[in-house]
Amino acid sequence: MSGRKVEVTKLPSMYGRRLVSGTKPVYTEVMSLLRNIATVGGITMISRILGFVRDILVAAVLGAGLLADVFFVAFKLPNLFRRLFAEGAFSAAFVPQFAGYLESHGKEVARVFAEQVLTVLLWLLVSFVIVLELAMPWVMLGFAPGFVRSPEQFDLAVLLTRITFPYLLFISLVSLLAGVLNSLGRFAAAAATPIILNLCLIGSILWLVRFTPTPAHALAWGVAAAGMVQFCWLLVHVLRAGVHLRLPFPRFTRSVYIMLTRIAPVAIGAGVYQISLLIDTMIASLLPAGSISYLFFADRVNQLPMGVVGVAVGTALLPLLSRQVRAGDEVGARYSQNRALEFSLFLALPAAVALVVIAGPVVTALFERGAFTAKDAAATAGALATYATGLPAYVLVKGLTPGFFAREDTVTPVKIGLLAVAVNLVLNLILMGPLLHIGIAVATSVSAWFNAALLIMILHRRGHFAVDVGLITRVPRMVIASALMGVVLLVSLGQMESLLAGVLLERILGLTGLVVIGLLVYGVLALVMRIATVDDLRRALSRRPASA
Repeated sequence: MSGRKVEVTKLPSMYGRRLVSGTKPVYTEVMSLLRNIATVGGITMISRILGFVRDILVAAVLGAGLLADVFFVAFKLPNLFRRLFAEGAFSAAFVPQFAGYLESHGKEVARVFAEQVLTVLLWLLVSFVIVLELAMPWVMLGFAPGFVRSPEQFDLAVLLTRITFPYLLFISLVSLLAGVLNSLGRFAAAAATPIILNLCLIGSILWLVRFTPTPAHALAWGVAAAGMVQFCWLLVHVLRAGVHLRLPFPRFTRSVYIMLTRIAPVAIGAGVYQISLLIDTMIASLLPAGSISYLFFADRVNQLPMGVVGVAVGTALLPLLSRQVRAGDEVGARYSQNRALEFSLFLALPAAVALVVIAGPVVTALFERGAFTAKDAAATAGALATYATGLPAYVLVKGLTPGFFAREDTVTPVKIGLLAVAVNLVLNLILMGPLLHIGIAVATSVSAWFNAALLIMILHRRGHFAVDVGLITRVPRMVIASALMGVVLLVSLGQMESLLAGVLLERILGLTGLVVIGLLVYGVLALVMRIATVDDLRRALSRRPASA
């Protein structure tokens, strides 16, 4: 630990023992981490809710015909490259380097590195976007070959994709600016960028549509505008943080070259994951009609807690671990990772139990109307309950991968991800016969647990992770509290049966009641069983630093 002083004193809280590493208490850093997780999670929750509103409006104006198919293709193409590159891959490579320079050399050296990356990234992206804009008719032949049968549909898809594709340029630059802000401990502005996308699309439906030939045109322009607004939003916040990025002549320095080489494995892993999703869809297409829809709607609901907790933990943890690792503070890094996992499970375990128990009322209240029948709701609820069993594992994966990325290892998580994809595929083929679409959900859940287990095993073997007393003593209590909450919800289901079977408003009221009951029961049990205390929550949510 490079001779850094470590003091251990007893602290009566859910966060175990207070560590002081060097001159800065790790406990203070952990409280800051939890505040950042709460910030990102809360803002992500708002974004997901707005996303549901956006989807409802898009369905209302586009329906499920030609225009809908064309817009979804036009939106999916830049988003495919965004998922492959701009999201996880770029952050995993850029943030550890930037945070490392920030910790070891100061803000000015980190700023120069960010400038170098910005310039190279900008020219690469501009060149890529121009080439694909010119080649879009040929790209569309490979991406949506079925549109060739309708020249009108094909030409419209090419036009709308040309409108939306610059979004890739801006959202990639947004990832860089978000990495800078996150490394500086400023998470709110970056977490709010998906809200801007949803607001732009909602605005295009409510206002811009009157000025365009079709609603699909309005939505395409909304996507392009969202990228520009997101970029300007974060640029202002980066300037406010005192980081003034210029555009020097692009040079492939050693630092930039190292970052680009670390992006490649994560991007490949993301591509494999996208292929895995495609394989799931292909297998589901072999099952009875409706199977794809059951899995889609179930996954949409399951993604809410997965995104809120998982994304928040991964986003907030990576910069902190990167600084601690660069400073040689392995004790602090292990402590931070334990607390992040503890906080993740504190939220994910009750969410998983609740979704298993009340999957039926959730699906019925959200989707059962019109052409979506009670039979469809029951099939979707079965998939949702099954997906939910893998929710804690997914969140653990998000909290464990920063342990590799912070140490500038982007290859190992990808190799583990490939093994998990293989497990998923094999289980799909085995279980699709006897369990139909539920078998696909089982395979997804099992592969997530397999992924989490391998990540823990390898981190532990390398000496980068060890379960501490706080995690060992509190996770069993979380499991018990979540199970007791599930029993109460099960009893409440029987008491509310008539309300949950009523008209839409009654179903929504019943579901809201169940959610409130679950939150209250788990909250009280958490306090009684000392999983957390009122002081813990106050300190985690307070903007003031915890006292040493």
